[in-house]
Amino acid sequence: MSLGTKDINPIVLIPACMTSNRLPNKPMMDIGGAPMIVQVWRRAMEADIGPVLVAADSHEIAQAIRDAGGDAVVTNPAHPSGSDRICEALDHFDPNHRFNIVVDLQGDLPTIDPTIIRSVLVPLADEAVDIATLAVEITEEDQKNNPNVVKVVGAEVAPKRLKALYFTRATAPHGDGTLYHHIGLYAYRRNVLETFSELPVSQLEDREHLEQLRAIEAGMRIDVAIVDDFPFGVDTMDDVEKARAIIANRAI
Repeated sequence: MSLGTKDINPIVLIPACMTSNRLPNKPMMDIGGAPMIVQVWRRAMEADIGPVLVAADSHEIAQAIRDAGGDAVVTNPAHPSGSDRICEALDHFDPNHRFNIVVDLQGDLPTIDPTIIRSVLVPLADEAVDIATLAVEITEEDQKNNPNVVKVVGAEVAPKRLKALYFTRATAPHGDGTLYHHIGLYAYRRNVLETFSELPVSQLEDREHLEQLRAIEAGMRIDVAIVDDFPFGVDTMDDVEKARAIIANRAI
């Protein structure tokens, strides 16, 4: 695959963990006749940007993916973050470093549009960019002041692309203008991911509880592609029912 300036060889990693305070066994919830993690794997395969590997914390998840025809690695269940989990899985799956771009896709997005997954690669056409991610314009007033809606503050460097300056749960930036809701989907240059995973938790990361601030504080450049839709994430049983309805409509 080429982004116009340099050939890249991406791989999609999906971290999946059975422990969830709000929805236990979430990856194995049935959605459209398949475990949710299988639906996420399918959306990643439909994006058609490279091989897809599930980084699982249990043999149950891994077996579900293998039964569907996919690849999975069982990782240490004690990993504190998804980035740690995908690093272990990637080292196991690709010790020779064939893949130089790593797309980190959350395992609770069974209805994500595959074009959104592809969009995260676009900022990496700029060789100065270390990490790429996504955001969508906030249009609902209640989201602007909601601390669960993470905002990205950035400088526009191209149409529909920002250079991230900060991520925050506060309402920012101050004053009139567009606010952007960050989407937690990332594409890392592999060497950057390996460096990032070795860094200690940073002060701002600890304060805001946002892992991406560790990269900002370390001087890594994060660029943000602006997309039109926020992917629907599953956190509750109500969300499971909504996802089931969306998947059912896809099949019509």
